[in-house]
Amino acid sequence: MNKEWVLFHLKEALEEIENTIKEIETEPEYDDSEFSVAVAHLYHHVNTAWNSRNCSDQDVDESSDDNFTKWGQFPSDLDISC
Repeated sequence: MNKEWVLFHLKEALEEIENTIKEIETEPEYDDSEFSVAVAHLYHHVNTAWNSRNCSDQDVDESSDDNFTKWGQFPSDLDISC
């Protein structure tokens, strides 16, 4: 596992969660459209952490638009039936 890469994305996801909570708590006009953007950003980082967890530093450094898209997709190999 590329722990540095995974941690980067999990920390970005955590930051998004914290910002979203703060916005919902303090902004009376916060709405579904803002929440949708925040959740998409959160999912992108969580999905990338999982989907690219075994990539080498070289794979990460040479990341292409295709990898960006592929890594950001909801995982197809994650059992979420619990």
